[in-house]
Amino acid sequence: MWNHPILQKLEKCHSLNTLKQVHSQMVTTGLSLHTYYLSHLLNTSSKFSSAYAITIFNCIHSPTVFLYNTLISSYTRHGDQIHLAFSLYNQILTHKTLQPNSFTFPSLFKACRFDPWLQHGPPLHAHVLKFLQPPYDLFVQNSLLNFYAKYGKLCATKYLFNQISEPDLATWNTMLAAYAQSASHVSYSTNFEDADMSSEALYMFIDMQLSQRKPNEVTLVALISACSNLGALSQGAWAHGYVLRNNLELNRFVGTALVDMYSKCGCLNLACQLFDQLSERDTFCFNAMIGGFAVYGHGSRALELYRKMKVEGLVPDGATIVVTMFACSHSGMVEEGLEIFESMKGVHGMEPKLEHYGCLIDLLGRAGRLKEAKERLQAMPMKPNAILWRSLLGAAKLHGNLEMGEAALKHLTELEPETSGNYVLLSNMYANMARWNDVKRVRVQMKDRGVDKLPGFSLVDINGAMHEFLTGDKAHPFSEEIYLKIGEINRRLQECGHKPRTSEVLFDVEEEDKEDFLSYHSERLAIAFALVASPSSLPIRIIKNLRVCGDCHAITKLISMAYQRDIIVRDRNRFHHFKDGSCSCLDYW
Repeated sequence: MWNHPILQKLEKCHSLNTLKQVHSQMVTTGLSLHTYYLSHLLNTSSKFSSAYAITIFNCIHSPTVFLYNTLISSYTRHGDQIHLAFSLYNQILTHKTLQPNSFTFPSLFKACRFDPWLQHGPPLHAHVLKFLQPPYDLFVQNSLLNFYAKYGKLCATKYLFNQISEPDLATWNTMLAAYAQSASHVSYSTNFEDADMSSEALYMFIDMQLSQRKPNEVTLVALISACSNLGALSQGAWAHGYVLRNNLELNRFVGTALVDMYSKCGCLNLACQLFDQLSERDTFCFNAMIGGFAVYGHGSRALELYRKMKVEGLVPDGATIVVTMFACSHSGMVEEGLEIFESMKGVHGMEPKLEHYGCLIDLLGRAGRLKEAKERLQAMPMKPNAILWRSLLGAAKLHGNLEMGEAALKHLTELEPETSGNYVLLSNMYANMARWNDVKRVRVQMKDRGVDKLPGFSLVDINGAMHEFLTGDKAHPFSEEIYLKIGEINRRLQECGHKPRTSEVLFDVEEEDKEDFLSYHSERLAIAFALVASPSSLPIRIIKNLRVCGDCHAITKLISMAYQRDIIVRDRNRFHHFKDGSCSCLDYW
């Protein structure tokens, strides 16, 4: 009975007309009176016409929860039909004898992962508690987990995960992806919370291995993404090795994640090699590679790849424009960047968004075309956000235009009154001009508004372990050796004629105190530790959550020459590859 030929005819339906013919046969044979066959009919009809499916459903005398669930599930697969799914769910709630069951909720939670339905998720969770008895069905638990992961509620996600006695592979993957995505940003910056989330993903992967669950493609992409965020090269390379050892397919998803990871971990050559080896490359993969060239300051290579991508028939998307313009901005290729921006609408039919205008303002600002940058900002078709004004403020600081810097900060304090970086940028400008009263005024503003300066920290990878340093940090077990090494470094650099850029210090203190303060910036402590703890043949890889200051940039170039060590620093904006006394950014950052 369950293999009736009518089911095969339903599967072969390719239009509403053919469906109606099969429906007629079901009516004449009496099959339309059986719940099992009705469920297949509803499922198929919803693909061609929601109105026709509802008409069939409304003709059913006393539909069961099973049939309600069938149609709800069908509607949640189509974004423009989700409202019909919730309408049916409300019918269940108002029914005298029916109530939702374990098969009702998973598809609804799946729909709640997308705007504008996110807000319906928490009330739906309350209904789970009301109508279902624990222990809940694994599908219900997983749907809740997926929803809160998408919702960005990591505490709730972790709590729900801990309630599952034997999580399957999909559940582990959801948790890993939740942590990795929470730490992901468009930029290459990181902060304490990002680092914690990425570390948690790595620890969770270890727990997953102990549970004897074998990772799949989804697992590896989440793991590699966490390694990218954390700059954990050793763990990322292990994931790559796992793919090779187990003869897993290096498809475009895993390949793109690896290209992004090697780029963000300071191994641009490995990223290029892997990119060239991939047999299947889509727009996302090209974006990752272009982005890698961009943060290393290789504007010409990024632009060349952008053109190659179009030759291969791939269509640039909004992210492609962002990373390519970023590359132009950080390489001083202003006209090329402007051409790409103008091509968005004229060639590709894309309306520029805020992030594209942000790239435009940064492009012009870095090149010193501040007046033009401000004019473009004020002529935008949408209201500028804080990112754009901050870009203008950064450009004003770079080129010493105090008037424009003060004007930009005025807008920033209205949009983001609690963001410390805005005040620090202007304070830097005042400090560079030795206007200490103005520096103090900015600090008073910060104090009055309860704004705390974001602490600078650096991470350094030593033998696969990440070591974290704050500015002036003495908490590390090797603190004594680190500070002795700092003293040795300072003496060697003085012999090379280095003079500290004390204008980088935002305090009106004695010159000697300023020099001491600069010596204990977080990245210098990280470099000193690496010189103590790692083999001299290995490059030093550091991640810093803030922009590298001018003095640290100058001193790291000298350290790379004096100690014959490659030093790769990823700050909040880009990579700096220091080698033999020079930097890959060509001092343009």
